[in-house]
Amino acid sequence: QVQLVESGGGSVQAGGSLRLSCAASGRTFSTNTMGWFRQPPGKDREFVASISRSGGLTSYSDSVKGRFTISRDNAKNMVYLQMNSLKPEDTAVYYCAISISTTLPRSRSDDYPDWGQGTQVTVSS
Repeated sequence: QVQLVESGGGSVQAGGSLRLSCAASGRTFSTNTMGWFRQPPGKDREFVASISRSGGLTSYSDSVKGRFTISRDNAKNMVYLQMNSLKPEDTAVYYCAISISTTLPRSRSDDYPDWGQGTQVTVSS
């Protein structure tokens, strides 16, 4: 089993930027797709971004496309989410997760068996 720990959350004004990090330990994660999800207050968890094991393929939700960038460093067992042009509707707890997929990005939360504890992102207008 892999352990995932997110960091980098915080409070920022609209238009600002944050970079989330996710550290993986317990086993090598370079063979699996990784993803970021978020849960806004009072809403269900939703897909944000996913990246293939090599980093060559990425997928984004329409709501963040063009503003967020997912990346990974397999040598460091890290995955990142660079968030630019943040909006108040981006306010949520952000989670990283490791997928059962060893190839393509995945957007279904059911495809991710292991999750971090989450990090809060708050964007004020």
